[in-house]
Amino acid sequence: MEKINLKIVTPEKVVLRDEADSITLPTMEGEITILPNHIPLIAVLVPGEIQVRMGKNVKFMAVSGGFIEVLSTKVVVLADTAERSEEIDIRRAEEAIKRAQELKEKRMVDAREFAMLSAKIEKEFARIRVGRRRRTSIEQQAAEIGKYQDEKMKKKE
Repeated sequence: MEKINLKIVTPEKVVLRDEADSITLPTMEGEITILPNHIPLIAVLVPGEIQVRMGKNVKFMAVSGGFIEVLSTKVVVLADTAERSEEIDIRRAEEAIKRAQELKEKRMVDAREFAMLSAKIEKEFARIRVGRRRRTSIEQQAAEIGKYQDEKMKKKE
């Protein structure tokens, strides 16, 4: 099966460089999934979640915006920020939302500052969604392993 060469880059670093079976991305037009031999495309990336499927494995990342370029077997994501799900500190993201909401409510903000605070809140909500999904996925895997081990122990008895 053909693969997609994927590169996710932020101004600070290359976050991911790998081959994928499919990539799901949040764009201004909605969520899209890229498969091998996709038509060429350039789109605006919005805050949300990127899902990268590689066989049975799925990697989740939170992005805050940017651009994507799709060629038949290559996808380049130029993201403002991108964070792997396991790197996300949910508590810190919740605190950032609270601070931004308080700033919006407590003082007069101009349209520019209001837009910046709103974007910050949207980015942090995306981080929380991705971080929680990862945590739930790990908890489900642990429960399945525990169930399997319990069944194995019962068979031995």
